[in-house]
Amino acid sequence: MKTKRISCERARSICIVKTLEKFGHFPSRTSEKEAWFLSPLRSETQASFKVSLPLNRWYDFGIGRGGNVIDLVCLISNCSVIDALSYFSNELPVLSYYGNYQSRERKTKPKNKVLGVKTIEHPLLKKYLISRKIPISVARTYCREIWYKCNERKFFAVGLENKLHGWELRNLYSKSSTSPKSYSYRKKGKQHIIVLEGMFDLLSLAIISPAEVKNSDLLILNSLSFIPEILPLLENYVTINLYLDRDFSGIEATGNILRSCSRSIDRSSIYTGFKDLNEKLLNTK
Repeated sequence: MKTKRISCERARSICIVKTLEKFGHFPSRTSEKEAWFLSPLRSETQASFKVSLPLNRWYDFGIGRGGNVIDLVCLISNCSVIDALSYFSNELPVLSYYGNYQSRERKTKPKNKVLGVKTIEHPLLKKYLISRKIPISVARTYCREIWYKCNERKFFAVGLENKLHGWELRNLYSKSSTSPKSYSYRKKGKQHIIVLEGMFDLLSLAIISPAEVKNSDLLILNSLSFIPEILPLLENYVTINLYLDRDFSGIEATGNILRSCSRSIDRSSIYTGFKDLNEKLLNTK
């Protein structure tokens, strides 16, 4: 029986890391956001082939080229897109979808249980915010003090609530979250929306450009993996202002949104020379 060929859209959701493993390539090193490989496209001794785990995209710094999993299989196998789709169709039983791969990775992490939510008052959290140049009044506008339990131990953190009522958690020692994980969305009925990557990007922009923040709806991704989910929402706005990180993953994400939403504008030039808005703020006298 002939195998039905999958669509490009479905194929693009297949995990690049698992696809590379199928071709016999394994990461030299990994972190929460990225995996580095010896290039499968050429010979090298130091890993310069990067896979963005949040975006499920690759980039080969040696040849200055990147793309999605279909592009990668076409290059590795020197084949057409149709041939690549046929390959994916035949190999589906052993390949993982990107979302499933992420879910398995997240299951290994202990869950945080919220114990209490209150106004930010703890002296150590205030000290932490001041160290990031965030006034307590600004932090209290958008965030709360969250007490939570992990592995039977109690912790506290600055928390930003997401649209599913989970929390992004930050303190001096850790960067964590509670379930369910999602993006944060502040809808104020404005025609313009600001898209930011994380909690401290929001707090920093509220200091750097308070009028813009006041006159815009706000969307904080909390994870770049939510970009496909938020694209339809962005189409409702006259202007989409992007303030994502100026690292590989952030630049890739900005490019994806710019290509998908014609009314989007990359605003990251205001922190040229810095990774993000908070780094810019910290270096402002």
